[in-house]
Amino acid sequence: MIAGIDHFVLTVASLEVTCEFYQRVLGFERIDAADRPTALAFGSHKINVHEVGRTFEPKAKSPTSGSGDFCLITERPLDEVRARLAANGVVVELGPVERVGARGPMMSVYFRDPDGNLVEVSEYLP
Repeated sequence: MIAGIDHFVLTVASLEVTCEFYQRVLGFERIDAADRPTALAFGSHKINVHEVGRTFEPKAKSPTSGSGDFCLITERPLDEVRARLAANGVVVELGPVERVGARGPMMSVYFRDPDGNLVEVSEYLP
């Protein structure tokens, strides 16, 4: 019935700080369009970004900055991701550690964005 995830929404304290972080650290593309939320695009997916007090309808019942916890999949070696995080001053909170994702075993690293959202970046094991 459901084939995948198109996008999800993060509520953040500062739209500019969040967009700059994801563009610099993970290479996301920022998309701004009139009367639409700002989006951060990567691959065939995106994150819509709502700033606290400037959200779009409909929205979560209680949108809160820093309440996100999500996993992103990389096609690059996890060591390359870790090097990019380090080069950008992002502290790895945990990892690499083995996890089980939707498609099977993977290695993951965890870090936080400027709002404290927990970001997991994972590489599927062969």
